[in-house]
Amino acid sequence: MEKKLEETKIRFPQKFLAPIRELLERNIIKMKRTEKNISKADPFKDEFRGLRNSMEEDLDEQIGHFDSEIKVGFIKKQIVQLRKALTRMKIGKYGICEKCGKMIDTDRLAAKPETTMCIDCMKEAES
Repeated sequence: MEKKLEETKIRFPQKFLAPIRELLERNIIKMKRTEKNISKADPFKDEFRGLRNSMEEDLDEQIGHFDSEIKVGFIKKQIVQLRKALTRMKIGKYGICEKCGKMIDTDRLAAKPETTMCIDCMKEAES
């Protein structure tokens, strides 16, 4: 049986959303800067890296590259989530669960302003 979406008509006032929007935008800038720094530290991007490394040095480079790739992937997902929250603000759906259509608890939004799902739908999605 499919869940019926309940569109909530309550919207947050712009005065409330403005500081949250600024916070989300600042976080995007920080995340992009962090992504750039992590990418620079990737040993595979070093043009002077040794082509005739010992096995240990080669392993260190492989691990460093893998570590960089994992971190950059995580940061990219975070940036997408931040942008998604900003988009939902623009279309007037910020604070409304994208899955069930109910209001997201304000304590949850205060702790994680980029969230787009209520806690129940998030738990369901993670299981």
